[in-house]
Amino acid sequence: PEVQEEIYRRDDRLLTFLKDVYVESRDPPVRVKDGGGEHLPCKQEEKRLTKLGHLGDLDVKKVPKGKISIVEALTLLNNHKLHPQIWTAEKIAVEYSLELKEVNSLLEFFIPFAVQEFPKETKKAI
Repeated sequence: PEVQEEIYRRDDRLLTFLKDVYVESRDPPVRVKDGGGEHLPCKQEEKRLTKLGHLGDLDVKKVPKGKISIVEALTLLNNHKLHPQIWTAEKIAVEYSLELKEVNSLLEFFIPFAVQEFPKETKKAI
């Protein structure tokens, strides 16, 4: 109980010391960080409208130049497969704003699926 009294007792001498204390605080000066222009607006990518045909509802409407959409990729691969003398790599590169090297890689490594049904063997043939 005596300790409790000591804690809650008002001490005028300490209060006068507190009144004499004055604290002044200032923020440090703000430095401009040189981030190398990281917040500058970047150059807008050029976009082109896609060439969609009858599958237009399934695909995006605009793509950046130098890229193609999935539907366009399937369309150009199928066109090249059906008419390779008309749809050459050079024509595809110009038509879809692509680089010739990338078109050649695309035509070499990506082949659209071809569904083939084999005739069912009859029991008589067995």
